[in-house]
Formats: sequence, structure tokens, C-alpha cells
Amino acid sequence: MSTRTTLTLDDDVADRLAREARRTGQTYRAVVNSALRRGLEAPPAVEPFRVRASPMGLRPGIDLDDIEGLLDRLDGPLRR
Repeated sequence: MSTRTTLTLDDDVADRLAREARRTGQTYRAVVNSALRRGLEAPPAVEPFRVRASPMGLRPGIDLDDIEGLLDRLDGPLRR
């Protein structure tokens, strides 16, 4: 069964659908239905981005509890 309806398409969308119908030799209706079906399918599962951490260790002489000393080493003593 099919349902007849009226859609108002943006000009660029209608042009792309018409080009696709000409390219494939399908009817405009078939191209629209195919595009809508693809758009309504569930999106593919995307694996979440993961960061692989590497142990970096500490350099000798760096004290993470001495914030002022760390900032001096990073930015120089004239940072203030």
C-alpha cells in the first residue's frame, strides 16, 4: 500500500533527486522513497573514541607538589 502526499522540497534537494533519477534511470518517486528509507535507517554504530595512555614517568628533580617551581620551569622566572 502507498500513501499519496504532497511535499515541499527545497530547490537544491529537488535538483539532486532529479539528477539521481536521470543518472540511475529510476523514477523520481523511486529515488525519493529510496533516499527516505536510507535516511530513516538506524545510524551505524560508531565505536567511541578511546585514548591509549602511555606511562611517561617523571623527570628527576621535578616535584609535582611545588606548583611555583613547575611554573618557573615551564614559563621561566619572568612569568610573573
